[in-house]
Amino acid sequence: MEEYGGGDLLSEAMGSTARVVVVEDCVEAPGAFVLHLLLKRALAGSGAAAFLALAQPFTHYDRILRKMGCNLSLHRRNERLHFFELQAFPGGARDGAIADSFVRLYSEIQRVVEVTRAGENAGHFTIMIDDISLLEVAAHGSVDDVLDFLHYCVTLTSEMDCSLVILIHEDIYAGEENIGLLLHLRYIADLVVKAEPLSTGLAADVHGQRCPCSFR
Repeated sequence: MEEYGGGDLLSEAMGSTARVVVVEDCVEAPGAFVLHLLLKRALAGSGAAAFLALAQPFTHYDRILRKMGCNLSLHRRNERLHFFELQAFPGGARDGAIADSFVRLYSEIQRVVEVTRAGENAGHFTIMIDDISLLEVAAHGSVDDVLDFLHYCVTLTSEMDCSLVILIHEDIYAGEENIGLLLHLRYIADLVVKAEPLSTGLAADVHGQRCPCSFR
């Protein structure tokens, strides 16, 4: 993948041919702001999105996006935003039942994508996951279940001509024992956006972060 740091991040991430976009962040440089920007862009025009929220409740995103001029509550009522509150996922399921929970979740995502894409004047559809690290925690550390779920979602992007955006905390997977999921995401990604702290330290005017990108 070729790496570059200049240009318009949104133009590269959403205006390119990238179907799978991976956002990598760390404790020193949280990447949530990138998701907020990409969500606003995904809902622009006639676009629609399915947002899988494991990190925060709907009110959190609604408050932030309102400050950015995007009314998530309105988009939700108009069924352009399909918000999945997954803080309690998979609801106490254990062992084999976890895999069944992932199948049900994927089936619901597939349904909303198909219904939306079949509507009149349907725009581009984006699936967003905030974040995959918490999805692994919800699966009780079962990376295989998470990888199977991702495989279904990636296949859906090809079948239904939609996009997939995934946030992952890179520093969690820095060790050799845990790096498998991170390497897999980099492999399937068309575009990797990395939120990194500035080498000169924090700067209030640019939030102390930069976002180099790698594009395949």
